[in-house]
Amino acid sequence: MTEMNSNSILPLANSNHPCTDEEKRLIIERAAVAYGLYLDALGFDWKNDPNSDNTPLRVAKAFVNDLARGCYDSPPNITAFPNDGYDGIVAQCNIPVHSMCSHHAQPVVGVAHVAYIPSKDGKVVGLSKLNRIVEFYARRPTLQEGLTMQIFGAINEACEGNLGVAVLVKAQHFCVCGRGVKHHGGNMVTSKLSGDFLNDDKTRTEFYKFIDMATA
Repeated sequence: MTEMNSNSILPLANSNHPCTDEEKRLIIERAAVAYGLYLDALGFDWKNDPNSDNTPLRVAKAFVNDLARGCYDSPPNITAFPNDGYDGIVAQCNIPVHSMCSHHAQPVVGVAHVAYIPSKDGKVVGLSKLNRIVEFYARRPTLQEGLTMQIFGAINEACEGNLGVAVLVKAQHFCVCGRGVKHHGGNMVTSKLSGDFLNDDKTRTEFYKFIDMATA
């Protein structure tokens, strides 16, 4: 089996190393073998179970192509445009978040609310690009705190000359409701604010009102 190039090793669970289709195929092959051994170690006779005999490959494909594709795909192409004089808040609320915790590899499901304020001479981005940023960073094993910071950093960089960026993530962690304390219904909320969102009470309140309207 082909050895993995050391340059392609992810130093952190929420890191990114874009891979070619061939590199993804090799990762899936290696992961399928390893997951089969994992099931063996757990005592499952998966090879003789018609419902599980191909599970290692399915799990590996799901991880690389869907659940953690943010680790293996290239960053989204975020095109910025000159601002035409708009001086208010640009917000996108209720962006779906489907991630997994890097501690227990359990699902993290929730929403992200993001916003920025373009300056007169700054840049704006297409609305769907905010969704793409959230999706790119969410689709990998991570901590919600780190995910919040990565989303914030990407928006702050894409929206050049902004007067402030706001990110709020609200999510349920299955490592809390499915194991350990087993408490259902609890949500973790994290936020990162800068510029006018951080320094101006009225601007910050307006952002939270946008969230209230979107979730009402």
